[in-house]
This record gives sequence, structure tokens and C-alpha cells, in this order.
Amino acid sequence: MENIVLRVKNIDVYYKDLQALWNVSLELKEGKIVSIIGSNGSGKSTLLNAVTGLLPLTGGTIELFGERIDGLAPHEIVSRGISLVPEGRRVFPRLTIYENLIIGSYPLKSRSSKNQSIDKLYQLFPILKMRQDQMARFLSGGEQQILAIGRALMSKPKLILCDEISLGLAPLIIKEIYNQLRHINQEGTSIVLVEQDIKRSLKIASQAYILVGGRVGLEGDPTFFTEDEVRKAYFGI
Repeated sequence: MENIVLRVKNIDVYYKDLQALWNVSLELKEGKIVSIIGSNGSGKSTLLNAVTGLLPLTGGTIELFGERIDGLAPHEIVSRGISLVPEGRRVFPRLTIYENLIIGSYPLKSRSSKNQSIDKLYQLFPILKMRQDQMARFLSGGEQQILAIGRALMSKPKLILCDEISLGLAPLIIKEIYNQLRHINQEGTSIVLVEQDIKRSLKIASQAYILVGGRVGLEGDPTFFTEDEVRKAYFGI
């Protein structure tokens, strides 16, 4: 029987007085990839912010391997095994690649093995090793995205949340990043992938959720989705 890594159950989330998520539920099985797609303002990033403790719940629960994590501080959630690759990459521009990576290993459980983790990352992403002493602000958008993924992996997470990783990148770079995500997943890390790129994200996932106006409009195995179902859930037509 497959373990459930992440279980989000009937959560409601507000931004001050504005409700952003209504009764949203999802599950991610161990070693799998879940894709969450939807238009701008559909609640995708809000959902990730709720999972990582950046936004409080007003209803529902969030569990990691059967233990509740809603209500924990973000740094505690990271220590439990969740890392976020944020939208816009958010690398530290005036720090070197190496320094950016080291920051990702701040949880106590990953500090002692940070050198081994960096060596492994350098094998996965050789460009990071080649330019490890260069400041991050001199990297291209695609290279900064690779750095953001590498930084997230430095905490040795069981689950990584990727928020719009293809945003603003060239198609060839996106293809390479998706290939690396598959490799990371095959190594045992579960992935939640938030994207606007419908076809690419559905192709890589074993389970998908389409958010519409802060609610789940369609869910299931994406190989069984029809174009009409996706269009209706995504655009409402």
C-alpha cells in the first residue's frame, strides 16, 4: 500500500477579509508527482503558501505522512521535510551560487551532510559547479531556476513544491528542467508542481487538480482527462 505523503483536507484560506480557497482537498502518494494547474488568481500559489505555513488556515487540515503540520511555523515545516521552489526563483543575487546553496541546508538534519549534498547537486546540475563562485545575479533566468531547485534540495526534503518553474523561460530550458524534475522524482522525492503550462504539467503527473476560483474544478488521473473536461474546468466554458 502506497503511503500518502501530503494530505490536504477541506481547507479554507483567507487573505485578510478575502477568501482565496474554498474547501480544497488533495492527496499526494509517496514517490509521485501531482500537478496543480489553473489560471492566474485561481489559488495555486495560495495553496502552496498554506502548505508551507506562510498562510494560516481558517478551516480544514494539512498532514505530512499522517501528522498534522497546519499551525506549525514555516521553518518547522521545512524541518519536517517540505521545501518550496518559489515563483520568481528568489535567489539571493549578491551571494554566490555556493552561498545560495548553503543557505538551503540550514535545517539541523541537513547541516552535517551539506558537503555531500552539494557534491550530489553538482553532479545533477554541472553548471552550478562550473559557476559556484559567481554571484547569482549574473545567471540567466534558466540558471537561476536551476539554482532555486538546487537550494530547495539542500534540505534533503521528502517533498518539494514547485511554483511556476517554467515562467518566463525558453522552451529548451523548460524541457531540460522538466527532465531534471523527473530524475529528482525517480530518486525518491515526491513533487507538487504548480503550473499554467497545461500540457507539459499534465504529462509529467500521475494525479492532477485544476483550480477554478479557489475551488477544485477537476481532479484525477490526467491520462483520463479529455480536452473538453480540461477546457471546461480551466476556462469555465
